[in-house]
Amino acid sequence: MKLSGDLKAFEARIGHHFERPELLVRAVTHASMSSANRDDNQRLEFLGDRVLGLVMAEALLATDRGASEGQLAPRFNALVRKETCADVAREIDLGKVLKLGRSEMISGGRRKQALLGDAIEAVIAAVYLDGGFSAAKGLILRLWGRRIDSVEADARDAKTSLQEWAQARKLSPPRYLQVARSGPDHAPLFTIAARLDTGAEARAEAPSKRAAEQAAAQKLLDQLESENDQ
Repeated sequence: MKLSGDLKAFEARIGHHFERPELLVRAVTHASMSSANRDDNQRLEFLGDRVLGLVMAEALLATDRGASEGQLAPRFNALVRKETCADVAREIDLGKVLKLGRSEMISGGRRKQALLGDAIEAVIAAVYLDGGFSAAKGLILRLWGRRIDSVEADARDAKTSLQEWAQARKLSPPRYLQVARSGPDHAPLFTIAARLDTGAEARAEAPSKRAAEQAAAQKLLDQLESENDQ
């Protein structure tokens, strides 16, 4: 099988030449394009998720040999969560080479976070099957490199910190309220308010409720800290 020009360019972007190009074709084929003669990337996604997890666990252990399991777990989660996978996919322009059905194309599938996150896991699996664990590990470390070094900051859980702040002052847990939602279905923007019993509140916007809640919690923590310093 010969790869199209855009897939050859994608090979160059990820730094892996496929001996079995059909694996790459399958990795970029969404379920909306599958047929009796065309496999989609769902099974590859399943495998790629496990390969990514193993590489990240190994990398974190090597990076901080003194870290406890409690310290490593949030870092690991930050590195493998769907948002991070989608960010990596965007950086290598994976959406451009995805094979999508008409309905997915119309609804903006090339930009959807979940779809991009699944696809990068499928690509990892394709590299693993084509070149072995060493090739897949090299790919992941190249694409995630700077994130692994800075993951401690990324892994900070603002919602947990805010809840602990409230508990220490015998307050009820913070509440998170969806104030607004805007944008099309394929690229929504959520506005979330983080609120305490005291009436203190902060709002933030993000493409997902989870990210907006974390951002609002962090904003409220910063606000409370600033008031403490005064």
